[in-house]
Amino acid sequence: MDKERLVTTNYCFILTANFLLYFGFYLLLPVLPFYLSEIFHAGAGATGIILACYTLAALIIRPFSGFLLDTFARKPLYLFAFFIFTAIFAGYILAGTLTVFILLRVLHGFSFGAVSVAGNTIVIDIMPSSRRGEGLGYYGLANNIAMAVGPMAGLFLHEHYSFNTVFACALVSCILGLLMALAVRTPLKPPVKKVPLSLDRFILIKGLPVGLVLVLLSIPYGMTSAYIAVYGQSIGIKGSAGLFFTLLAIGTATSRVFAGRQVDKGKITQLITVGLYIVCVCFFGLAACALLVAWNATVGNLVFFGLALFFGLGFGSMFPAFNTMFVNLAPHNQRGTATSTYLTSWDVGIGMGLTAGGYIAEACSFQGAYFFGGCLVLLSILLFGKIIAPFYCKNRNKTAIPAVPGNP
Repeated sequence: MDKERLVTTNYCFILTANFLLYFGFYLLLPVLPFYLSEIFHAGAGATGIILACYTLAALIIRPFSGFLLDTFARKPLYLFAFFIFTAIFAGYILAGTLTVFILLRVLHGFSFGAVSVAGNTIVIDIMPSSRRGEGLGYYGLANNIAMAVGPMAGLFLHEHYSFNTVFACALVSCILGLLMALAVRTPLKPPVKKVPLSLDRFILIKGLPVGLVLVLLSIPYGMTSAYIAVYGQSIGIKGSAGLFFTLLAIGTATSRVFAGRQVDKGKITQLITVGLYIVCVCFFGLAACALLVAWNATVGNLVFFGLALFFGLGFGSMFPAFNTMFVNLAPHNQRGTATSTYLTSWDVGIGMGLTAGGYIAEACSFQGAYFFGGCLVLLSILLFGKIIAPFYCKNRNKTAIPAVPGNP
């Protein structure tokens, strides 16, 4: 039997829009700590709180975004959120005080939370369900390519040009992405029967246990994405931190291609388990890099950048599996809610990681922050194996891709 067609014009348009959106996002990510420090003289703790405002805003809006996407036409909501997200970059250029910057950052978080849920939901709508894991894998691959080139480009621009140039480049990227989003044709959404408002219209209740594991996993990821450049600089790593993000993205992209196909074969819990073990070892290794550099700079550098590749392999194998797991726990008319719960869980951990990373670094060190992150992933391994995998096997939709026989 021939496979249903995955690569269509609409799918290519939304992949391109997704890449350009995240390229603008990742262009700023490693630069903002330097911007807050150099322009507004913010300390590490204050920087963590300010960066977390973005994630907190995305976290607040995502449950409402899922409800709106399940209730109304999805494309207009997607385009509106994309437009607001794009326009904020122009606001950064005009912001003259820290207060204005924080307000813009919060508004940016709101728009990002809405546009990411909408894009993820629409791509599920326009792909065949039999190739959902593979399709989500490639969709996430667009993020990873942006992760590979965005931070490196941002750090290059920071070294040679002004911060306003970085903001302008992000603005242009997102304008192009908005044009691609306009070209996407979405299927007609059947009318939704009006039901009384309840908590499960905003949050996928069945997805909360899975979300707990995702929170524990994303806390140290948040520490890494925001502070890895500062950490590498502080322990004497030679070479641009942009290389770390590039290797991370290469690893993630490589594993996503493989993982998406395995998800469609039912190996969802197996992929997550393997990914958790890889990531756990990597966080403990990252914490040990300071000692390795002090002992032997060459070895320390090799381990530091080598870990980035394995981070990518671990996370890349888990992303499409977790996403599919949430969708498989939801009825078809709650795909938006499932997607928002998945992304909200991730955002909760990212926000906690941004805040905790700054405070742990001030109170102890970045080594201590990454060791703490490794402990959190170790806890998530225990929870997933003992509780979450059996829970998913019992509660997934009957129409979902079955698990591999003999495994949860």
